[in-house]
Amino acid sequence: MPTGSESSKLAAAEAYPSGTKKPPPEATSSINVRRAVVASFWAIVILFGLPAWWKTTNIYRASLPLREMHDWADGKICKPVFPLSISVEAPNLPASDVEHLIRTTQHYLDDMNEFAAHHLRLAQDSQPPGSASITQDENRETMILRLKPEDEAASPRAVLLQHEPTLEVYFSSAQMPSTTSTSSPLATFIAHELQKTFEAEQTMLSALFASQPALENMQRKAISQQSAELIARRNNRAFKYAPTYHLTFSLFTPTATPSSWEIEKALEEYISPLLATLSSISNFTVDTQVQLYATLARSIREPQFDVEKGAWILRNEDLSGFINAAEWPLSPSIGAGPTINFVVYVPEAGKQPLVVEGSGASSWLIPQWGSVLILNTDHSAQDGHESRSSMLSMPDLESAMATFSSHLLSLLGLPESPHSLPLRISTLTRIHAASLIFSASSTLGSLARLTDTLQSIAIPNSVLHSVTLTLKHLDSACNELRAGRFHKALEHSRTAEFEAEKAFFERSMVGQVYFPDEHKVAVYMPLLGPVAVPLLMASVKEVKAWIAT
Repeated sequence: MPTGSESSKLAAAEAYPSGTKKPPPEATSSINVRRAVVASFWAIVILFGLPAWWKTTNIYRASLPLREMHDWADGKICKPVFPLSISVEAPNLPASDVEHLIRTTQHYLDDMNEFAAHHLRLAQDSQPPGSASITQDENRETMILRLKPEDEAASPRAVLLQHEPTLEVYFSSAQMPSTTSTSSPLATFIAHELQKTFEAEQTMLSALFASQPALENMQRKAISQQSAELIARRNNRAFKYAPTYHLTFSLFTPTATPSSWEIEKALEEYISPLLATLSSISNFTVDTQVQLYATLARSIREPQFDVEKGAWILRNEDLSGFINAAEWPLSPSIGAGPTINFVVYVPEAGKQPLVVEGSGASSWLIPQWGSVLILNTDHSAQDGHESRSSMLSMPDLESAMATFSSHLLSLLGLPESPHSLPLRISTLTRIHAASLIFSASSTLGSLARLTDTLQSIAIPNSVLHSVTLTLKHLDSACNELRAGRFHKALEHSRTAEFEAEKAFFERSMVGQVYFPDEHKVAVYMPLLGPVAVPLLMASVKEVKAWIAT
């Protein structure tokens, strides 16, 4: 018979067959408190945490006119046109005859023109004799066609003035067409001369249009392979357009002489008038310097004396290393605009004359940098010693200034024709206006694509302001082109290009371009992981318990 202790053990075994003691059931109030605590945590996260996180990490994106930006980049809004107004002066001819000649010539011009965006328009001069056909305030580029009858002229001839945008046509009175004739050899001659005058401009504009994919279907003049190569070489040689250029004129000599030069007088005489003419396109600042004991670069070989030519020869392969960039004080850029360097190098007396091998030239142009001229000064022997003046005078610098003037025009991208300098400058004005419009439009398109692609990038209000100004000035530039006011078109397109570049390279945007989403995950996980995991596990446990009951 079992004892008392054995009976108690048997009763416990029957009550808990598993052999473990289970905890008493949890009170309902405790369950409700625990679930309320978990719910309160989720409420704080949802009602306070997420809004605070969204507010503090939200990226401001100004609303850009993306559709309009894409349309400008695709060439849907503005297709540049260049209406050139040509004023016809014929004070010694009857007005009716001049009007008929203009109509006939205009008909020939329209038939000959292959470039619809570039067209010449003749108009009889209505100004009193001796007054300007187009006032300076209008900023309207034009050409003057001056008809000059002369009895002894056997056939028509044309003379394009070098320093005026004027084409003078000489002909006899018998060659003047009657008002009833429908054709005229004189009108044909004038039309061919005008077309020839602007042929280089049409070629350059056609090449510019051909480089724009948005304008590939636009009618333009056919360009030969030779012309395309010439344009490419000119573009590679010239500086990119800038509102301001800095010109540096430097004198270098390997000895102590010459130690000075009359550069201020030379610049005022030869360079300043040219810069005044070019001021309608860009501004220019000028400075000068003198460097004594300036040795040539060690990377080039010493010039060799040629007995037959009686000169020291500088090899062609040494021209690229002639500038001693390590020791000569030539700054690549001063101020906001690019620097154009003009170097005068005066060899020592015992190594003159110094010329370039083959061509015998003493100057050369360095693309997108400047110009170098070797100035071989006169020297004489006195008492067995060679001597020369310590100063370069105005006559000594005359040839150098002429060379630098020509090289400056090449470095600025002026076409080589026509012969008239004002017409070449007006051509460059139109080309720059069109290229800046294309550049600003392309930059707007790139910014729009960047905005669409990177949704996490910030768009500050400064970008919106610059984009708005760009669109405003692009529209004004296009309208000014249509009206033939090319200087104003250049001003607006220059501002548009500046504002577009400013918007695209906004500092607050550039920094976030290189911050991908993976970096954000790497930042948030160490912070949110220790908090989120316990909260999620507790929530899952409570949901299971609630389902089980």
